[in-house]
Amino acid sequence: MGLLLLRGIFIIVAAGVGVFVINSGAFGGRSMAHQLPIFFGILFSAVVVVIFDQLIPRKRVVWISSIYFGLLVGLLMTSVVGFAITPIFPMPNDPTDQMIRVNWMLVLGTFLCYICTSFLIQTRDDFRFIIPYVEFQKHLKGNRPLILDTSVIIDGRVADVMETMIIDSPLVVPHFVMNELQRIADSSDRGRRTRGRRGLDVLNRLQKMRSVELRFDDTDLPEFKGQPVDLKLVALARHQEGRLVTNDYNLNKVAKLQGVDVINLNDLANALKPIFLPGERLDVDIVKSGEEASQGIGYLDDGTMVVVDSGRNHVAERVVVTVTSVLQTSAGRMIFGRYEFTTKKLAGAPITADSDIPQPAAPASASVAGPVVGPSAGPVADSPPSAHPKPQNTIQPLKGSKYKKR
Repeated sequence: MGLLLLRGIFIIVAAGVGVFVINSGAFGGRSMAHQLPIFFGILFSAVVVVIFDQLIPRKRVVWISSIYFGLLVGLLMTSVVGFAITPIFPMPNDPTDQMIRVNWMLVLGTFLCYICTSFLIQTRDDFRFIIPYVEFQKHLKGNRPLILDTSVIIDGRVADVMETMIIDSPLVVPHFVMNELQRIADSSDRGRRTRGRRGLDVLNRLQKMRSVELRFDDTDLPEFKGQPVDLKLVALARHQEGRLVTNDYNLNKVAKLQGVDVINLNDLANALKPIFLPGERLDVDIVKSGEEASQGIGYLDDGTMVVVDSGRNHVAERVVVTVTSVLQTSAGRMIFGRYEFTTKKLAGAPITADSDIPQPAAPASASVAGPVVGPSAGPVADSPPSAHPKPQNTIQPLKGSKYKKR
């Protein structure tokens, strides 16, 4: 409603300006043939401006501020030029000549306003006025915005972190990240489609948290043209003086090379894990054999891999391990330890390191079958004679042997 009222007032004002121009007599006679084209030309230009305004519904504040200061500087320069040429070209006494001078100044002011506005729009990221017209953004020393990339949204742990309320910075989701999530969610591949929908669910969860400020950013910088999503994220983080939140190792390195602060959720998770120093002991369930001949592999409750020396023969056992070294990377943490002793046998015997194929159980043999001892002992019904052979009291001599039976 407010925009409709503003546009109506603008068209009425444009019509008034047209009436003022044709009544000034600066464009020739006052006949209807001269007046109507000028009036309708100004009115048509106003309608075109309104239509153009409707075609661009979303406008950036930086453009408006640039236009504002561009017009201000253009009008100031026009006034300065008018005062400068007055000694050379004094104000004429003839009213017609005075109106011509005013119209020439109007044309000059129009061109100067356009040139200044265009210059400020094109240099808004490089040039700085005493009044910071370009950015019109908050320069916060504390809560800098956190810009999320696609990988960290699909990962989902950012929602758990924000739910703890240890971070109160606003979260920013750029429009190109939303577009990428939408493409992944609409993918024909089932796995990609599941991951994309999971990312959208995570954003929905973040949006419902009252303690989280989630913004969907539509900023479109000139540096974005023809660039992949990763470089757009780096450029946006540098432009907004924010920090980039990602799980992508390569994006992490590129952002740091360009001076952008990065928060890696893997590094954050590793920082919150308990610290094990060399010489400490811990309990580990060895679940499989390692790559080396004597290594066994186990995992802690948080998923940390433990490589146990001399643990290959203790698969499916809970053992005590002495930590020898810890390897920390952005991808995770590995603990190397030495086997000490076994505390418990685990249920279920997994495939051991000696063979990848389980050995079949030995069949029942007649030679090992013996008489059943106890009150329930008795002959087995319908069993073949060979199932219960009678014990032999003599040793049969081997054929061709020199030993005789006693």
